[in-house]
Amino acid sequence: MVSRRAMRAPEMLRWLAAAAALVALLAAAPAAGFYLPGVAPTDFGKGDSLPVKVNKLTSVKTQLPYAYYSLPFCKPETIVDSAENLGEVLRGDRIENSPYVFQMREPKMCQIVCKLTVGEKEAKELKEKIEDEYRVNMILDNLPLVVSVLRQDKNIAYQGGYHVGVKGQYTGSKEEKYFIHNHLSFVVKYHKDDDSELSRIVGFEVKPYSIRHQLDDKWDGVNTRLSTCDPHANKLVTSSDSPQEVEAGKEIIFTYDVRFEESDIKWASRWDTYLLMTDDQIHWFSIVNSLMIVLFLSGMVAMIMLRTLYRDISRYNQLETQEEAQEETGWKLVHGDVFRPPANSDLLCVYVGTGVQFFGMLLVTMIFAVLGFLSPSNRGGLMTAMLLVWVLMGLLAGYASSRLYKMFKGSEWKRITMRTAFLFPGIAFVIFFILNALIWGEKSSGAVPFTTMFALVLLWFGISVPLVFVGSYLGFKKPALEPPVKTNKIPRQIPEQAWYMNPIFTILIGGILPFGAVFIELFFILTSIWLHQFYYIFGFLFLVFVILIITCAEITVVLCYFQLCSEDYMWWWRSYLTSGSSALYLFLYAAFYFFTKLQITKLVSGILYFGYMLLASLAFFVLTGTIGFCACFWFTRLIYSSVKID
Repeated sequence: MVSRRAMRAPEMLRWLAAAAALVALLAAAPAAGFYLPGVAPTDFGKGDSLPVKVNKLTSVKTQLPYAYYSLPFCKPETIVDSAENLGEVLRGDRIENSPYVFQMREPKMCQIVCKLTVGEKEAKELKEKIEDEYRVNMILDNLPLVVSVLRQDKNIAYQGGYHVGVKGQYTGSKEEKYFIHNHLSFVVKYHKDDDSELSRIVGFEVKPYSIRHQLDDKWDGVNTRLSTCDPHANKLVTSSDSPQEVEAGKEIIFTYDVRFEESDIKWASRWDTYLLMTDDQIHWFSIVNSLMIVLFLSGMVAMIMLRTLYRDISRYNQLETQEEAQEETGWKLVHGDVFRPPANSDLLCVYVGTGVQFFGMLLVTMIFAVLGFLSPSNRGGLMTAMLLVWVLMGLLAGYASSRLYKMFKGSEWKRITMRTAFLFPGIAFVIFFILNALIWGEKSSGAVPFTTMFALVLLWFGISVPLVFVGSYLGFKKPALEPPVKTNKIPRQIPEQAWYMNPIFTILIGGILPFGAVFIELFFILTSIWLHQFYYIFGFLFLVFVILIITCAEITVVLCYFQLCSEDYMWWWRSYLTSGSSALYLFLYAAFYFFTKLQITKLVSGILYFGYMLLASLAFFVLTGTIGFCACFWFTRLIYSSVKID
């Protein structure tokens, strides 16, 4: 005999109220994080020394950074490396001192840095870097050097670093030549304190020129008079009409000017020009677009939860005779099989544990980023924070995987712990190691040194793995999660499904909406990574992340309900793959972005791009899959605990 009790209506109402509150919160949430300075301000008096530091050479065409002194540039007497954090090293930053030293508020014109004779090998390297459109990056008082560019809408945009040189032809010639930018016209903007003579640097710009310098007299080091650039004769470099060609055996004289401009910009706002967001309308469009998806799915879930389920459970409660009970249809029929452990349940536990680890890492990192602690002034801070939080979240990974494993009546908790600790990090490390070997083969500064590689392995084995074991031990000690209904000994036969309930079809359909909720923001993230632009709209990103969570949860719950109504109880893996399939669309979009937006031509650079995007897609799969699975797990426990089976 089957007896039933009414569904707990207050639980449903609480769920709906929470969903409505979350949507309202999303609509009212602030769109951008405020700025907390990454470093303390430095005050400079008139005449104080301003040392300029040099960073890596970068190119959007090759994605392979190189050290500044890998090219024949002027060097100081001794090259001193600045201490880099873990994130900077992984980004390929190599910050060193330079022969460019200014004096605060003391302009200089036509200052000679050095004279170099270019050999065959050096000329070849210079030509290659000019061909690949490499940019020179410099830093002054923690501000990166920028070149101002006039956009089509008459607004000024800033590009990081200046080009090593340009390609061009002499008048009347069709032969392409390579010209080096050997004269730099710097502008240092400062904000002066009204009460004292102290100033703070708020801007660092440059205009590069290529000029074939002529000597006025014989060479006398930095004191030599130049006929092409002489402040005494009021002759300054303002154009590249007589450019310096890159050719083996030719001498190149490097010079610079520096001007100081007073600015109204305060020190706390000096990064605003770098982070100026001219396309915030697109981000708002993205948020509204995503919210429409969420509201549509929320409506469907609300309809299922309130109308369909409430009606179903009421009907099941009113069935009185055995004959009526035998005629029941829908999700109720599979109550004896719905909590049967799936095939490869161990692997599912590992994937869920890893997904929880990713979720925790992203949530904590994003909260810190929204609060402004991971500002661009703290170079490499974001990557360092993500790595450290990932390692610490090993505790949650172990806990989640062992709790699920124990529910599946597993007993070898140490084995599941080892797999959780080593499966995803192991795959990531192998891909990273292969890509790093390729970068090392190109002699790029982006190759991670052995010491850093050792530090990463130490973080993995010394902190992450032990924390996964601690979490797993704590999770396994807890009593097992008991399913709300008993599982039959003999599995029920699944009836033939309609074509639209085919697993592959529903899985592929399920990934479209979560991807649709994030793809506009994804464009900006890819642009910031591969086109070397600053990404600092973490407020928008946090909103999109919350929308992604809701979308993954709701689409999985809706499709899971339809699946159970079709008397198909094999929902475990399908719920994970439904929302996880959005990673497939992410990878396809990354391929589309590669062919339409990037100018990468080198094979190694292409392998790097697809290698890193494969890693990102795998991480996205684990994250979205876990969100979908957890939502479905909660949903099935809720609906089957609402009817009691004798």
